[in-house]
Amino acid sequence: KDNHMKKIHIIIGFLFLISAISFSSCEDYLDKKEDDAMTFDKIWKKRTSILQYLDNVWGYILKDDDIEDGHPFIAASDDAALVYSRNYRYINLGTWNPSNVPYSAKMWPQFYKGIREASIFIQNVDKSSAEDVSAEDIIRWKAEARFARAYQYFLLFRTYGPFIITGDDPVDITQAGFEKARSPLEECVTYIEKELTECAKVLPVKFTNNEQSEYGRPTKGACLALIGRLKLYAARPLFNGNSMYANVKNPDGANLFPTTYDANKWKSAAEANKALITFSENNSIYSLYKDGTNPYKSYQGVFTVDWNDELIFSRFGGRYDLQVLLTPAVVGGTAYGGAGPTQNQVDAYAMSNGKYPIKGYDESGSPIIDQTSGYIETGTSAFVHPIDNIGGATATTPNMYINREPRFYVSVLWSGALWPYTSSNKRPVFAYNGNSGPGPRHDYPISGYMTRKFINPFSNSAGGTWGNITFPIIRLAEIYLNYAEALNEYDPGNSDITKYLNLIRERAGVPNIQEAYPEVASPGQATQAKMRELIQKERQVELFFECHRYFMENCRKD
Repeated sequence: KDNHMKKIHIIIGFLFLISAISFSSCEDYLDKKEDDAMTFDKIWKKRTSILQYLDNVWGYILKDDDIEDGHPFIAASDDAALVYSRNYRYINLGTWNPSNVPYSAKMWPQFYKGIREASIFIQNVDKSSAEDVSAEDIIRWKAEARFARAYQYFLLFRTYGPFIITGDDPVDITQAGFEKARSPLEECVTYIEKELTECAKVLPVKFTNNEQSEYGRPTKGACLALIGRLKLYAARPLFNGNSMYANVKNPDGANLFPTTYDANKWKSAAEANKALITFSENNSIYSLYKDGTNPYKSYQGVFTVDWNDELIFSRFGGRYDLQVLLTPAVVGGTAYGGAGPTQNQVDAYAMSNGKYPIKGYDESGSPIIDQTSGYIETGTSAFVHPIDNIGGATATTPNMYINREPRFYVSVLWSGALWPYTSSNKRPVFAYNGNSGPGPRHDYPISGYMTRKFINPFSNSAGGTWGNITFPIIRLAEIYLNYAEALNEYDPGNSDITKYLNLIRERAGVPNIQEAYPEVASPGQATQAKMRELIQKERQVELFFECHRYFMENCRKD
């Protein structure tokens, strides 16, 4: 079946400003009659304007791939380093305070504006008198708006913890004089879960037509997947009995965060993520994307093949904004080249034998190397890049980049490696005064690496060909990792932990976890701690640059 028909994901970013809607008469627009003007009541009389209002609701949602100006979640984590002077630097340098909270004007009020617009839509779409709008249409559209509202609440939760629940009331919390206390965190989690559960009862399992207008609309799978992530975040130590928040209270003295640790939250998180997996398996909805048995093309295709079967919830849009940040100057055209993985991220990738080479860092910052991994820190060797130079010439390459796992070569571009565009002969050099490094230019990767994971080899910035991208907000591999993480905390030794972890590693061309680390095959407390470490490492590698790493600090269990 056509992949476009297997499932639909969420299109975010089509902002239609209702105030700009107008209809011209056959006469010159300057002679427009007074009754042609759009009013609020007229919106609900035409299918087109109703859908424009619904698209407007989606337009308020934060774009996870807007890594430069939209949010700090990639640049303020060890995922990547960006050269640009933006507010995420306040977080990196520890120089922010209550009066200059980074991105606060972009997130807290914008989320609530989107929530308000969703509530207005839900309360008014029943007024529709359009002949081409059915009762079934209205039911579905209300569920889509309700999903959008719940997702906005989830974004508040992951960013700020407890939030203000406005319910179905379309209030404007940005108005002067608006005063309402935040709800306790557990109440917030329950509210989001309930909203998504109700949406899942209405939204389709999958769409059955191939109209582009249906691409990206929410489905039952998107509801279940978001519940799974929500409950995992709630189970992690940051929000589960964290003593740092013991004195964070509302004016009435009520605690905003749970004061005691609840191990049962891990069980609830495991069950929620398994519910999506079971739903997918029973209905043949989602699967890890594979390009035959080629692990390089399989992992690369997740991010370059639009609407592939692994995507559960994603944003469709132009590739330009992200790709200009990830294209080095030597390529030519519009190429800013100022975003790349940190050395910590580069060190995180396993070797071809499945072992992670760096066990940590000493007080000087030097890596502590696992000598059994086969990793060589110094020197160079002749090397044929496994993706770009198959059958081609060798290049002198640092040994630290040789014999790594396939996801490393899909994700990391080092100085001197071939730029991955088709038929490219460009080799960026990130050293001082290099063709893509600092010196005469101010756009360059300060870490000395570029991110190539989202680069489509057929989209050439120098030629002005950018293409589109379905940026993954939630994909099946994340759900497998969510399930394994939660299961390891409440039922360590359960065979599903290694089963789903190994499905991801198998797709990536990496040996099974028990083969690389035989010690995890034996149940026990030490095994649970080791498995926790390995799951976190797998998340860091598999989900690199997808807006997850910033929120991983709350999965530590010290």
